[in-house]
Parts: sequence; C-alpha cells; structure tokens
Amino acid sequence: MSATPDGLNMATLNAFRPIRHDLESIRAKIAAHLEDNDGYVAFSGGKDSLVVLHLALSVEPNVPVVFFDSGAEFPETYEFVQRVAQEWKLNFQVYAAEPPLLEMLSRDGGWQHERAADYLKSVSLHESLIAEPARRAHADHGPGEIWGVRADESVKGTGRWSLYHSNLALEIERNCRTCCATKAEQRRAHGGLISRADRTRVIGPAWDWSRDDVWGYVARHKLPANPIYDKLRGLGVSDENLRVSHLIDGHFLEQGRVTWLRRGWPTLFEEIADVLPRIREYV
Repeated sequence: MSATPDGLNMATLNAFRPIRHDLESIRAKIAAHLEDNDGYVAFSGGKDSLVVLHLALSVEPNVPVVFFDSGAEFPETYEFVQRVAQEWKLNFQVYAAEPPLLEMLSRDGGWQHERAADYLKSVSLHESLIAEPARRAHADHGPGEIWGVRADESVKGTGRWSLYHSNLALEIERNCRTCCATKAEQRRAHGGLISRADRTRVIGPAWDWSRDDVWGYVARHKLPANPIYDKLRGLGVSDENLRVSHLIDGHFLEQGRVTWLRRGWPTLFEEIADVLPRIREYV
C-alpha cells in the first residue's frame, strides 16, 4: 500500500475526454491520399505524429514510415522511435541529415565567440534538415506525405495555422463547388490538405486537433508516449512548451530549452558546449 495518495491520474482523465473528430472520415481521407499519392508517414517520436501514425496504420498496415534524423535528437527520442518501430513492426526507414545538425552549426561560426561578429552562414538548416531528406524520401516512396503537424502549434494567422487555412481556401476554390453545404463540412472534407510547388502532396489528419484531443486519443487507445514528455514535465516545462524537437532548436532558445537541456542532460550539454561555446549564453 502506498504511503501517500497518488492523486488524479491524468491518463485516465484524458481517456474520458469526448471525441470531437470523425475518425472514420479521417481514415477515409488518409485512404484516398494514399491511393492518389502513395508516399509515407513522417514519424518524429512526438505525440502528434504518433497519433497520426496510429490512424494511418489502421488504414494501411504496411505504409512506409520515415524518421528524419537531424543527428541531434534527444536520447529518449531515438530509443522510443526504435522501440515503436520494432513493437509495431513498422515498414520503417531513417533519413539522416547530411551533414548532421551539430556539424552544420559548428561550421557556420555563429556559435564560436571568436567568429560570432563577422561569420557568414554557409548552410541552410531548412534545406539540410527538412527539404533534402524529404526529397530522398519522396524519391523512394512517392509524392505523398502524412504528418502530425497541427494548426494551433502556431499563433492564429501565422506559421502552421496560416499554412493550413490558406490551403483550405485553395482546396475549396478548386474542388468544392457543390459538395459541401456548410463551413464545417468544408473543413472536414478539404481541411488538412497541402499542395506544394514541387508537386508533393501533404495531409495532416490531426491538423485541427487541440493538444487535449491528441492526449485524449493517446490515452483512449493506450498508446505509448515518448518518455521525454515526463522528463520535461519533471524539469518544470509547461504543457504548451512540451515539444519533441532537436537538442538545439533555434525557435525555442530563448524559451528555456537550453536550460532544460543543461538541467536534464548535464553531460550531454557539456559535450555540446565544447563544440558550440556560445550556447552557454542561453542558460
């Protein structure tokens, strides 16, 4: 018997959250996307891509699943992704950034005290970490991509929110003459679809889900979660900042991410600081 009460079990609470989304409609959109585009599921090890992976597997158990490896993910993420790949018997492939993230950052000079004032960026992180590995994955698997990106990860009117809503307007203009009677039907039928200039095609099945929707699905289906979430919570990280990302993520340097790295993975932090000395300015 425990000496102290356990308190509210959040996993149990999340499992009882009402389902706000039509899962059968989402699965039908995934099936149509795969039929038209082939392609792959992008799995980062985070909660959102885990849910989308689970939905995609319920449609096509052998769908290709890819992990884009920056070379600088958290140790827990590498272990979790490999465990899911093995236990779920995924058709799994890793696409590594070339060169890896830390090598790119050490090359450009911006993280070195003696070169910080006049360095010239020589690499594009977006090109090396995202665009180039994705081109290789599309060459292998087709023009389609299924990802776990959500609109509310960005402030309304910006970033991912803007990406989804601008593409929703385009999809309605191109493909919705009389098929939908309401805006809700338009969102359900045409939302989450993105057509890129390079003719690749993306679907975000959870594009309009909230964070609570995602955790509710995880709990209801008893899915495993990346242990990085519990570790970050233990370091005092708020729910809105719980993200599976690179060890060094330029979008979150000033939101405490480097401090969490130093506190939670001190040996790893020191090894990185030997290569990128200016990282200490963010703690």
